Amino acid sequence: MREKTFYTLAVHAGDDREANFGALSVPIYPASVFAFSDADDGIAIHNYEKDGYFYGRLGNPTQTALERAMAELENGEAALALASGMAAISAAVLTIVDSGDHIVAPESMYSTTTNFLRHIGEKFGIETTFVDATDAEAYAAAVRPETKLFWIETPSNPLVAITDIARVAEIAKAAGIKTVADNTFATPFNQRPLDLGVDAVIHSATKYLGGHSDLTAGVLVGSAEIVEKARHGANKFLGGNIAPQVAWLVLRGIKTLALRMERHNLNAYALANALTENPKISAVYYPGLESHNNHEIAKRQMKGFGGMIGVDVGSADAAKVLVNRIKVCTFATSLGGVETLIQPVALMTHATLSADERAKAGISDGLLRVSVGIEDFNDIRSDIFEAIG
Repeated sequence: MREKTFYTLAVHAGDDREANFGALSVPIYPASVFAFSDADDGIAIHNYEKDGYFYGRLGNPTQTALERAMAELENGEAALALASGMAAISAAVLTIVDSGDHIVAPESMYSTTTNFLRHIGEKFGIETTFVDATDAEAYAAAVRPETKLFWIETPSNPLVAITDIARVAEIAKAAGIKTVADNTFATPFNQRPLDLGVDAVIHSATKYLGGHSDLTAGVLVGSAEIVEKARHGANKFLGGNIAPQVAWLVLRGIKTLALRMERHNLNAYALANALTENPKISAVYYPGLESHNNHEIAKRQMKGFGGMIGVDVGSADAAKVLVNRIKVCTFATSLGGVETLIQPVALMTHATLSADERAKAGISDGLLRVSVGIEDFNDIRSDIFEAIG
């Protein structure tokens, strides 16, 4: 049988119909405690000498199905499902680094990741050097003897900047450094960082994997060494376990991931090109545009350019006017749902950064983050252009 395409893989990823009595939909196991058949069996399961379940915080059959599906989609050895994207980020980081270690990360990325790295620097002495991640060699220049982790986020939040994954992974391997890529914006439909050499990827499954703005979850996928260390370390001790009902919702979302991402890609590409022709727009950031700084790298490592666009309307006041006028699109935070969501970045998600920090990251007061949905493109375009005025 020929290798399955991503469209087929997304529909069937994680299937184990024999274990689920033939059910096409993986059952939800709302159990916090699992009984044992006898003493030897219970002791072996509890001590991880035999597969099985004993306590909901440490594993559940619905969670396992999601983990199996994500390992298939990302082509990873193992996966760990968690309660949120930040639970996945913190589990990945705290699994790889210890007190006194050093991290290299993008200066422009999801602000809560930035603030988390600063937090562990203050609390645990884990210092981070923030670099221009569009230049892979900046990672090499920042390496110290105590560097243990290269953090990658590509496309980045909110400027959809592109990092050369393969080159950063090559630099890391030569120096004995682990690499983790946040693949939330791209999804495995558009990009597979593990195939490009990184050690692990994380997702905020709240976004495209779930896809319907109705759950909060995260996933860590990668080498069995990293994933299992996170499962028995950060996940166990910090309690970021996913609920079985939420794991089931993510599994349901994954079944339509390929179809949704195809539409997100098409709509975002068309909208980005249309916005570049509007004289009231100061700048448009989208990896699919030939004007994007790292367009050629994006073409090389991505199968599609994703559904996220950065749009600069010139000022904070203009950004507020636009979100107050939209009718088809929605003024809301988060991203990756079927709806088109728009928010002013400097005034919301990145307001926790100082003006100088935002400027260094390239985030202007008039920057809008547009998560392009799957509505009719002409309806999205007309709504935004009418709101611009």
